[in-house]
Amino acid sequence: MKDEEQTSDLETSSDAGPSDEAPPALYPEDQQRVDEFLKRGVNSVDRKPFRPILLMLLLIVVVTTLSLLSQLIANLEGVY
Repeated sequence: MKDEEQTSDLETSSDAGPSDEAPPALYPEDQQRVDEFLKRGVNSVDRKPFRPILLMLLLIVVVTTLSLLSQLIANLEGVY
């Protein structure tokens, strides 16, 4: 009897197709835990605003310094 019920349940669920009302993906207590996790830690940390101009200036200074250093080493070693 159980096998017939399980078979009929499987048949009706596969024949049903997509429904307009999707069942909830998580149980309410699991959804609550997910919501609490999203509200804490990395997701809720206030950060300083991103300043791209400062980043560009820093990159220019680093690249220029390394370029001048490589030119100095090349001149001291007699490459040029």
